[in-house]
Amino acid sequence: MTQRELTPADYLAMLRRRWVMIVVLTVVGGPLAYGVSRFLPNRYKSQTLVLVEQPTVPSDFVKPVLTADLTQRLSSMKQQILSRTRLEPVIRQYGLYSSEISKVSMDDLVGRLQKGIDITPIQPMAETGAHSLPGFFVSVTLDNGRTAQEVCTAVTSMFIEENLRLRQQHSEDTTQFLAQQLSDAKGKLDEQDARLAAFKSRYLGELPDEEHTNLNLLMGLTTQLDAATQALGRAQHDKSFLESMLTQQISAWQASQGGHNPQTLEQQLVALQTQLTSLQARYTDDYPDVIKLKNDIEVLKKKIAENEAQEASATQDKKPQSTIEPPQVQQLRSQLHSLDQIIAEKTREQDQIKQQIKVYQERVQSSPAIEQQYKELTRDYQTALDFYNDLLRKRDQSAMATDLERRQEGEQFRVLDPANLPENPSFPNRPMFALGGLGGGLALGLAITFLLELRDTSFKTERDIEFALRLPVLAIIPTIEPTMSGKPKPATNQFSPDSGAEVQARA
Repeated sequence: MTQRELTPADYLAMLRRRWVMIVVLTVVGGPLAYGVSRFLPNRYKSQTLVLVEQPTVPSDFVKPVLTADLTQRLSSMKQQILSRTRLEPVIRQYGLYSSEISKVSMDDLVGRLQKGIDITPIQPMAETGAHSLPGFFVSVTLDNGRTAQEVCTAVTSMFIEENLRLRQQHSEDTTQFLAQQLSDAKGKLDEQDARLAAFKSRYLGELPDEEHTNLNLLMGLTTQLDAATQALGRAQHDKSFLESMLTQQISAWQASQGGHNPQTLEQQLVALQTQLTSLQARYTDDYPDVIKLKNDIEVLKKKIAENEAQEASATQDKKPQSTIEPPQVQQLRSQLHSLDQIIAEKTREQDQIKQQIKVYQERVQSSPAIEQQYKELTRDYQTALDFYNDLLRKRDQSAMATDLERRQEGEQFRVLDPANLPENPSFPNRPMFALGGLGGGLALGLAITFLLELRDTSFKTERDIEFALRLPVLAIIPTIEPTMSGKPKPATNQFSPDSGAEVQARA
């Protein structure tokens, strides 16, 4: 039978053969389990519900510092509260296990109390879309209902106090850490600021944002230099013209003083200088006619110098008739003096402008290198400034969150249902023990039945014979059992499960 597939009919046949044993075990199991439960010690369970209240100030205004998942924090607080350091005072305060405290070590007693305390989080409802933990249950199971209630209240208070302490301490530690980091960041920012100020002071006027101004000033100075050069050229030209006229006037005056009116060399010199001035206005100094006139002027100047030397030696012993120059000569000398001042002023102005142009040209040329250094300094300064501002903002937020925790207006645990006083023991549940005994007896009866059937090697049906011998059954000799009256019982076509006598006829 164990080598072929069993059908529902086979299982029903097993139940018909073993139903007495199954019923007996089932009926005996319930009372037996109930009787056992009477000897078990009673256990009372006290439970309280703790809800998680959200902060009074929305998180959009004051961001909380402690943002860890409440489930993780609850697990961490559970490990702290259920430690020996926290539970040993509870055992001594409420006199738990007083009869065993001298016989059993404190570690064992703490372990027993830990097993009696259960923390069950409340899972958020899926339809609300919330992800945060709405609350949790705290349950304590002990052998005395009043003690279980007191211990449950104490453990709940420990959770509430631990949550407040943890949140406040975390906020204060975060604020202190950010304040220290802010102080360090301020020192670095001041250092970067000093370096940037020193750089600006060193390269004043050469910074990248002044490059456009330097170019404009350079263009303006170039224009001023051109104007000064032109004014200087005009002044020099006017001076040359006035010098020629002065020479002519002096020659005429000296001639009139000597009593003769010669066609002097000075007149020729004046004419040549006038012609040279006219040519220079149209041509450069490399022009051939200009070069020739300059040579002729030099020759005449030498001749004039020789004649003046001869006349001076001839008239040394003579007393001049008049030492006062004519007004025309004096006016020309005054104009020449003014022109000399103008030429000197324009020359100084030209030199100053050239120096300024040189300075601004050097600034423009050195601008790329200075710009690179300036960018590095400003980048470091901006990074330090952003880091400082970010730390300042976080420090302020942490300070507000710390103040919120101190006022106990942050996230808090609130007891919704206080710890109840259990009137009936939660363990053992005797009706459930009885039902469990019935179920256990039934299961035991079925298991024994199945084992007995597996160990039974007799044939029960035609199918067993066909499966074992692999031959068809042609006839069956039924079992004939005597009755109480001594007459034989009518034959049947079924095997007797107790006789064990089966005959096979083969064709």
